[in-house]
Amino acid sequence: MTYKHTQIGYLIIFTLLTVILLFGIILTQAGFNSITLATMFFIPFLLASFASLKVMINENYLQIKFGYGIFRKRFILREIISVKTVKNHWYYGWGIRLLLWPHLVIYNVSGFDAVEIKMKNGKTYRIGTDEPKSLEYAIIQAIK
Repeated sequence: MTYKHTQIGYLIIFTLLTVILLFGIILTQAGFNSITLATMFFIPFLLASFASLKVMINENYLQIKFGYGIFRKRFILREIISVKTVKNHWYYGWGIRLLLWPHLVIYNVSGFDAVEIKMKNGKTYRIGTDEPKSLEYAIIQAIK
């Protein structure tokens, strides 16, 4: 079974555009400085890397990729022991989050819906999605 879905983080894109506009205003007022320019290129570059989350399933792996691929993660399907649809709390945030309690890692770009997977090694991950039931079903079919 193959599965592929990309979720767009519209709030992150809006934030990115706002930051670019703000930096443009700052540059016109403050002038050009190499350190300021480097910072002003780095921050939008980092924000753009979280503008979308692509989830892919093939015969061996569940893979996720943020934006243009700097941040990615691959899970071996045969290592997944359980899958369930969950809702994240608003304070879990977006992006890549390591939570100490409950002990899990969250990958999310928008919304609160996610699919939680538990691995044989005891680690728990949540993958944010705007189609949680479809992703849950695809993972269940792939690990059978």
